[in-house]
Amino acid sequence: MNYLAIDASTEACSVALQFNGKIYSRYELCPQSHSLQLLPMVDQVLNEAGCKLTQLDGLIYGRGPGSFTGVRIGIGVAQGLSFSVDLPVVGVSTLQTMAQLAFVKHKQEKVIAAIDARMSEVYTGYFELNDKGIMEEKLPEAVLSPSVVAEHYAKFTQSAYGVGTGWDAYAEALNNLKNNEGSPEVLFPTAEAMLVIGQDGFEQGLSVSAEYAQPVYVRDTVSWKKLPGR
Repeated sequence: MNYLAIDASTEACSVALQFNGKIYSRYELCPQSHSLQLLPMVDQVLNEAGCKLTQLDGLIYGRGPGSFTGVRIGIGVAQGLSFSVDLPVVGVSTLQTMAQLAFVKHKQEKVIAAIDARMSEVYTGYFELNDKGIMEEKLPEAVLSPSVVAEHYAKFTQSAYGVGTGWDAYAEALNNLKNNEGSPEVLFPTAEAMLVIGQDGFEQGLSVSAEYAQPVYVRDTVSWKKLPGR
């Protein structure tokens, strides 16, 4: 099956194409320039593979959580491409993708993902490898204060492999939860790691038409403190 994967949910921007048994990918750290980078990266992988959108079976997109703006950009591009040739789409979790990357790169089978969500919180999820070789969510993704993350996962694991930017941002509160020392090697998701998760989603019948592609922000509302005199 031939799939295009797109992710812009964090500081990283990435695209991956699975076409005729080969994978073509692009990845770049480009904070605040995702809207400029994403479509050229799509063109690059399609041209490299000699592939047209009409030859694809579906499109996989990063649904979040992560940057509100980045998630919207990624989904907007995914919807535009999908509408143009009537492709079905499947959304994939940012956190699950990083956990999958930990398995692919480091053979880790128990992973806690934590992304700095700003406002003294982290987006976090706990994943374990299933019999299909996919990192499976064991608790609903959540946005939490770092001080309560340990309690949140207490019934599942005392130690797991840590991925994401949250570990460095809140090291004092979180570091005892992960078994890898120092800054995590896996900080951001990649579209290439999304491919296997997205393909499983298609096989499970989870695909939808482009107009139903939805973000998952986890944090649905944001409360801003009113500045003095405003």
